[in-house]
Amino acid sequence: MGLTEAVTAIMAMPLTEYREGSIGVPFPDMDAAICRYRTTEELPAGEEGEICVSGPAVMLGYLEDPAATREALKVHADGRTWLHTGDLGRRDTDGFFYFTVRAKRLIKSSGVNVYPAQVEAVLREHPLVADACVIGVPDPAQIERVKGVLVLKDPAQESAATARALIDFCAERLITWSRPREIEFRRVLPLTHIGKVDYKVLVAEHTDKTP
Repeated sequence: MGLTEAVTAIMAMPLTEYREGSIGVPFPDMDAAICRYRTTEELPAGEEGEICVSGPAVMLGYLEDPAATREALKVHADGRTWLHTGDLGRRDTDGFFYFTVRAKRLIKSSGVNVYPAQVEAVLREHPLVADACVIGVPDPAQIERVKGVLVLKDPAQESAATARALIDFCAERLITWSRPREIEFRRVLPLTHIGKVDYKVLVAEHTDKTP
């Protein structure tokens, strides 16, 4: 496991061990813990919470962004600075960690947790889809409704019929609450400075919109 805010990999599976679904154990100079989301309270083995890491690989902060730095780096009861990764996971009794989902991307639709990455993976299976980003759109009835923002391999295929076909494609593979309620087509998706799809830009575009 590695992330931008911790400049090298921070944990891996030992050569002599294998745990199905595990991302491994922390490297010798790194520590990891599971904390209740958005707090510094450490949770016991088996409970799901936010994956937090501490050690020499952790960044000093975001360049010229003190607010984001304060949100990501927090001093725990042990007096050390810990990086709150924004990833949910758990730790087993042997110290092996398991990743669940990116917490910031969790969509609450009618009280059900929807994982955008799961929906995106299904959409990308469709032969017409080049790329996909799934977001939660404010909805008075569902709290959030699932929306897919897609780039097609052939822009000429953009139509209401294609959107309906993609929704039906998801309905055959996902539970009711996870399937997109609407599809929007774009020629490109916004990217972060490291080339990942910037879902935050899409979320911000919809924050003040009503269905």
